[in-house]
Amino acid sequence: MNTTSSPDELRNRLVDEVRNNGYATNPRVEYVMRTVARHAFVPEAELTEAYDDNTVVTKRDTDGKSLSCASEPSIVAMMLDQLDPQPGQRILEIGAGTGYNAALLAELVGPDGEVTTVDVDDEVASQARRNLDDQGYERVRVVTRDGVLGVPEHAKYDAIILTVGAWDIPATWREQLVVGGRIVLPLRFRGTTRSILFVRPSSEDRLESHGMRLCGFVPLTSQYGDREESIDVDGHVQIGWDCDQPIEASVLSGVLDLEGVTEWSTAEVGPFDPFDGIWLHTAMHPGGCRISADENAVSTGLCKPIIRYRTPALVDSDSVAYLVAQPCEGSGDGDRRSRLGATGHGPRARELVQAMLHAIAEWDTDRGRVPIATILQSGVRSESAADVLIRKTECRMMLRFEKS
Repeated sequence: MNTTSSPDELRNRLVDEVRNNGYATNPRVEYVMRTVARHAFVPEAELTEAYDDNTVVTKRDTDGKSLSCASEPSIVAMMLDQLDPQPGQRILEIGAGTGYNAALLAELVGPDGEVTTVDVDDEVASQARRNLDDQGYERVRVVTRDGVLGVPEHAKYDAIILTVGAWDIPATWREQLVVGGRIVLPLRFRGTTRSILFVRPSSEDRLESHGMRLCGFVPLTSQYGDREESIDVDGHVQIGWDCDQPIEASVLSGVLDLEGVTEWSTAEVGPFDPFDGIWLHTAMHPGGCRISADENAVSTGLCKPIIRYRTPALVDSDSVAYLVAQPCEGSGDGDRRSRLGATGHGPRARELVQAMLHAIAEWDTDRGRVPIATILQSGVRSESAADVLIRKTECRMMLRFEKS
């Protein structure tokens, strides 16, 4: 971007880009993003960085890992589109960050609404408070607390939004939501994270999904529901899975040294075609998880997943299969298409490869299809049908694809 441009010009260019990416489709969301000065909430960032469509990290731990940030504007817009806050509503935000999202929410609910934002990190919450006050948003309530607890003293809320990644959904969030209320959160399951809109129906014990979109967020610090460990002796390849899954990395140690099995599907993708929907089909398998490989693993041929740092995988005891791709025959620079397939290792490699090919085929029949998710608190009985049941600590997540 041109460094001589004014903040208003940069902000409008950013929102134009966000709109071109398919977000801020709600005119009210577009308006507030053109109104609120994002650079004022990331004062240490360069002006051009503040108005780039990327995350701005504002706090790191001693290892350099991001602890707090201003989220990517496109993702901010996407989640606000999902939440659709209305004037006069009461909103709870979990994850105060820089205060920027709370300012957008305050504009959306107007002077008759209320916004409460909560963060477990006192330093982050204090900075959000200062940023909000400096920009005239004194009416936004900032609370320092573990977001898992919510803020019951100001409940109930018409809507709840999480700007941190969650692995579980505690009863506190559902209980602090009005009947018919909406909650949008980045939820981690089976190796992937989706921003899911849930609505609390008249039933007191459940949440029902109304769409989900791919995203990624800094995790909620008090929830540890997934694990990641190496499956080769030199630590070049990692498997990530949920704690409810019967996966043991030690059983897989050395499996990649066994002769691999590779088979190809009929599905093809172009260089800019999304294929993240395959995750939603591998999640239906009890061993659905993720695999990552460093540059050494890829260059030596030990493991060559389609995306090096995060690729859908399936595990069954001592065997693993993962998504791969190869250039289509005759594909050149003008039409760089790739065929999708699966590579497996171990005694059950062929079975897992076939399961991965089935997931690819299911996705390929309708690439935009997403499952319906129902959240039930642990211990609550249900007669609802589900293709898969994911048991988390405080809730059960039921997933099913509607028959086409």
